Amino acid sequence: MSIQQAPTADAAEILLVGCGKMGGALLQGWRERGAARHVTIVEPGPAAALADPPRVTLLADASQCPPDLRPDVVVFAVKPQMMNDVVPQYRRFAATGCVFLSIAAGKTLSYFARLLGADAAVVRAMPNTPAAIGRGISVACASAAVGAGQRALCDRLLAAAGEVDWVADEAMIDAVTAVSGSGPAYVFLLIECLAAAAVEAGLPQDLAMRLARATVAGSGELAWRSDAPAAVLRENVTSPGGTTRAALDVLMASDGLQPLLTKAVLAAARRSRELAE
Repeated sequence: MSIQQAPTADAAEILLVGCGKMGGALLQGWRERGAARHVTIVEPGPAAALADPPRVTLLADASQCPPDLRPDVVVFAVKPQMMNDVVPQYRRFAATGCVFLSIAAGKTLSYFARLLGADAAVVRAMPNTPAAIGRGISVACASAAVGAGQRALCDRLLAAAGEVDWVADEAMIDAVTAVSGSGPAYVFLLIECLAAAAVEAGLPQDLAMRLARATVAGSGELAWRSDAPAAVLRENVTSPGGTTRAALDVLMASDGLQPLLTKAVLAAARRSRELAE
């Protein structure tokens, strides 16, 4: 069971719209680091496990938001395809001085300006699911209406779930989405594929999966803690003429892992751009 910290002095009043995998991961980070004074969650699906009275209020619909609700930040964590129906319901909060923080793939700052008003303060960010254990990474971009205090607030909320970086060029967010936003799925697929290969090599399925999970997790942790470049860490495992070299000759061939992964990332970035409207 995770430890729930008391709110910090600069904890925020948060309105979280959508609490699926990514919204839930952020919520967990806020809870564990005391980043939220109170969270109002609008989630029509089953959400009883999210309750943490008196610091969390669960609502099924935007119409249930109290008239006197004054959030510091409205976080949009619903699927991009739902945004057209969802976002306009929260336009009234633009007049209260809050900042809108979107983690939806593809939806641009100009998109939110059309639905929330040109003066709305909007931050577009792309976190990833390791946020649930405080090891996520987010990249954010702010509209011209976002003040220094609002940017600092969004930075604190994203930092509660891991590392944060900011870019001035919004076009970079599509590539960020393709690399780190979608990236955990690529890593989990690597575990699946490595385990399947281990079975083909003669190992029982349970041992194969255990080896694959531990190897990927341990290697990631080593990369995290080490100052050495990934290429150096790879070379440290590779002896000339050895077993690792034999495998890398396949993975590093002209039709190996790099062109395949590049193709995958470009496809994800293209889809992010398609989701813009």
